[in-house]
Amino acid sequence: MSETTAPAAAPVVAESATARGRRARIALRALQIVLALFYGIASALPKLIGHSSAAEIFDELGWGSTGMYTIGALELAGAVALLIPVLQSVAAIALSGLMAGAFVVSLTAFDGENAATPLILIVPLALIAWARRGSNADLLRLVARRP
Repeated sequence: MSETTAPAAAPVVAESATARGRRARIALRALQIVLALFYGIASALPKLIGHSSAAEIFDELGWGSTGMYTIGALELAGAVALLIPVLQSVAAIALSGLMAGAFVVSLTAFDGENAATPLILIVPLALIAWARRGSNADLLRLVARRP
């Protein structure tokens, strides 16, 4: 009798875990989209169009327009890569590195003004990098396949 009831209970547990997992995947994907929009529109766009607020900051740093366009391009590339399944984990890691650099610059060049913002952004990026870590193996397989 225990043999017949055990298989019946297992699919119910699996179904509930699947529904819960599906909701988690949807929430994670939504987070990726929100972060991609933030990095693409709110962060990269002002740098790439040379908005005066971005230009002033980079001039104050001594990096000029070259640094501004480079950082803007890196942020835009990260935003796009967050939306590509095979690149999503690597993009989150790269953007976390960029945010670590932004934190250091905020502390050293701007006396800590807005230094919390990059740290706050690292948290969801780390979550994405960890949750989507399986895509790293897919990326390595794709790269290894190339001659």
